[in-house]
Amino acid sequence: MSSSLMTDFLRQSGGAAVIDGGLATELERHGADLNDPLWSAKYTLTTWKLATIQGFEAKGFSREESETMLRRSVEIAREARDMYFERCSKSSCDSVTDDRILKHRPILVAASVGSYGAYLADGSEYSGNYGDAITVETLKDFHRRRVQVLVESAPDLIAFETIPNKIEAQAYAELLEEENIKIPAWFSFNSKDGVNVVSGDSLLECASIAESCKRVTAKPILIYPNSGEFYDADRKEWVQNTGVSDEDFVSYVSKWCEVGASLVGGCCRTTPNTIKGIYRTLSNRSSVLSLR
Repeated sequence: MSSSLMTDFLRQSGGAAVIDGGLATELERHGADLNDPLWSAKYTLTTWKLATIQGFEAKGFSREESETMLRRSVEIAREARDMYFERCSKSSCDSVTDDRILKHRPILVAASVGSYGAYLADGSEYSGNYGDAITVETLKDFHRRRVQVLVESAPDLIAFETIPNKIEAQAYAELLEEENIKIPAWFSFNSKDGVNVVSGDSLLECASIAESCKRVTAKPILIYPNSGEFYDADRKEWVQNTGVSDEDFVSYVSKWCEVGASLVGGCCRTTPNTIKGIYRTLSNRSSVLSLR
């Protein structure tokens, strides 16, 4: 990730910032059936991580329509940010509108690129087991056009998310160089033990691939775990009551920041309450640090 972009962003955010949470969880809570290869992208264009050209085409959309939907996903997010900033300006920044406090805060739009396993929707996103037939070239071919389309849509950065194995990290790093992508990027890895990614590959080795890429720097560290629940790939659903509560999840935020994390959020099965708790913790932490 560009050092200057993130340095400025974190400085404006008070030293730490919030990453968004698990949208799919809220969709399910409102009755959405996500047992579908597109997952939450079945219902919303803004779920980039799960939206792929191949996935849209499998649903009967043309290549042109699929690429248009990807572009529109970035445009919607940028428009939402502009609308928020405009409302902040009209309400003289920090004031109450519709019983809510509108505070002008820095916001970055990250175009998410999910793993090949997320497209397969067979649980391999959580195992990293793609089989011997899948190579770096296979993965580059799969991701290339999606990355190109998202970059053309001008997000602030590209987020390569829930990377489950070393081979996919290598594919992303090579894509960034081959396509000469100027937009900053981050790599996030899917790990169960903090030592290895879910495939068993060393997390340190995976991180070294990201660090070797000119578009990525090891300076900002981000963390956004899921709730700890177990995903049953055969039933294609999360096993209830195997994770932690919002309160327990948020209790780790300060510890993560103490060991170097500067961007914190939640992934699968986290809720708006999780994100609110993270925001409150980071805000309180920023206030305490500013007094020292």
